Amino acid sequence: MPDGRAAAGRWQTEDMLDALPLPHPFESRAGEALLRRATPADADAVIALLADDPISAARGDRAAEEDRPAYTAALAEILADPSNDLLVVEHGGAIVGTLQLTLIPGMARRGAKRLLVEAVRVRSDLRSSGIGSAVMRWVADPAAPALGAALVQLTSDAARTDAHRFYERLGYTGSHIGFKLRIPRG
Repeated sequence: MPDGRAAAGRWQTEDMLDALPLPHPFESRAGEALLRRATPADADAVIALLADDPISAARGDRAAEEDRPAYTAALAEILADPSNDLLVVEHGGAIVGTLQLTLIPGMARRGAKRLLVEAVRVRSDLRSSGIGSAVMRWVADPAAPALGAALVQLTSDAARTDAHRFYERLGYTGSHIGFKLRIPRG
């Protein structure tokens, strides 16, 4: 029975992550970590992870206090949308990683669903510790199959050559060229 949440003109009965085994404990070279759904209380830690990345910081993600309302509103919107979610990685009592997942139904590929991965970040002092690899392996198996996704896709800034090598090592292929049109904020 529908619970009253409407999305894209149809009733949703569950969040996409309800189908997934979360929280998900895993081991990395840095030790034990836990992948879980973000909560509003995680906003400051996620903002700090975005600012910890030089490319994101150059685009304006500087963790400025005056930007906090925009970030917290975005997090609330993501968490309220049953086709979107934000995950965080806990390690040593701190949030050290994050990623956003969006399940996209499609007409192409005989109606295949796509699992879009965005904003993958690991705290700079823990990069190359295996945390990112463990999280991305979790996305591909078990998350994508549990969600009925036939394809996991992501975009990566052209300047992120280390990230490109990382994704290629995990089996992703640079198969498409992406285009963006920046819309000025009103």
